[in-house]
Amino acid sequence: MAAVDVDSGRRKLDWARAHMPIHARLRERFGASRPFANTVVAVCSHVEAKTGVFIETLAAAGAEVVFTGSEPMSSQDDVMAALNEQDGITGHMRHGVTDDELARLHETVLDQNPNFILDDAAELTARWVARHPDAAAGLLGTCEQTTTGVQRLQAMAGQGVLHFPSYAVNDTPMKHYFDNVHGTGESTLTNLCQATNLLLAGQRVVIAGFGYCGRGLAEKARGWNARVIVTEIDPRRALEAHMAGFDVMPMEEAAAQGDFFITATGNRDVLRDVHFRNMRDGAVLSNAGHFNVEINAEDLGALAKSRREVRAGIEEFTLEDGRRINLLCEGRLANLAAPTAMGHPAEVMDQTFGTQLMAAVDLMSRRQDLSAGVHAVPDAVDREVAEIKLETLGIGFDELTDIQQQFAQAWRIEDIKS
Repeated sequence: MAAVDVDSGRRKLDWARAHMPIHARLRERFGASRPFANTVVAVCSHVEAKTGVFIETLAAAGAEVVFTGSEPMSSQDDVMAALNEQDGITGHMRHGVTDDELARLHETVLDQNPNFILDDAAELTARWVARHPDAAAGLLGTCEQTTTGVQRLQAMAGQGVLHFPSYAVNDTPMKHYFDNVHGTGESTLTNLCQATNLLLAGQRVVIAGFGYCGRGLAEKARGWNARVIVTEIDPRRALEAHMAGFDVMPMEEAAAQGDFFITATGNRDVLRDVHFRNMRDGAVLSNAGHFNVEINAEDLGALAKSRREVRAGIEEFTLEDGRRINLLCEGRLANLAAPTAMGHPAEVMDQTFGTQLMAAVDLMSRRQDLSAGVHAVPDAVDREVAEIKLETLGIGFDELTDIQQQFAQAWRIEDIKS
């Protein structure tokens, strides 16, 4: 095994810190108040430089941080090494582990008996609730930053096994409007083009799903002069995509037209046998959802007479009739698992992790008043992160006058018209 370049990890962290001013403010604030003193905080996320800055800020806030990766191909070993040399931080992850190895690493983190979990796709939370329910019941709380994770938490709550409060950080405006729209949109398209060395302009790009991530992908692909097709299962979102100017159709129809496909649904088998049979020669398949189940690679492999790696991170499947279908990074996250991928831009993750951290501090302070279950992050917390970001940009914004505040709260016609 090649030696890990720790200095490379340090430089990556330096660069990320320089572009994450919200975290600089939070390190200063919470470094003094230390809200996580005497608390073991477990973090599960894609281990790269922006996550590293987040972990450093948690440690500065007094936490004993133990962390791991949420996806086998998205962790960077040099960043891992640079974090592990810091006091109060211990990581258990390695790039390219198998799914079984990842599960064991997650168990290693849980063996540290964390008091609080900051999670991605509820990976640690779901594992602890399922396998160690008595220990999990003692959690102070969790914060979840993904759509998939919030869905899993709600499923746990519905089955009566969620015995602690959890904040749905994913559902905040700061997460939806910036991380999902701009972060996923830009980073996925950037890494798709970099991995394939192909042009999007003039090509037919099929976006599966028109949630916040899908909307960002569609809008940015159109901005790159692609011809965008959207597929949806929700009639309201399908109508929204149509009125936003995109072509909308079922996937079986879109499959025969697309040059590039990007799944962003949070569900499985979005692209499967019936679709592969209709695809054009040279189609490129990629995924922007958390798990590598949105594209059914087993179905694709069963249809292929041969398969080979044609570029780093791209596997070409040749079907019986000679058509070639290309799968990017095994159907894993295109913006994190592609060979040269770096994830979301630093400015976006500064906001996302800032919201995750502020939500965690708020939950810790209010945990005695919160019932077990999934809770919305208080709007004031989300708003404060936006205010800090605007301050760092030197951008001001208006406030309501006293009269405007009274008007906004009025309901009698004489009060409204007075």
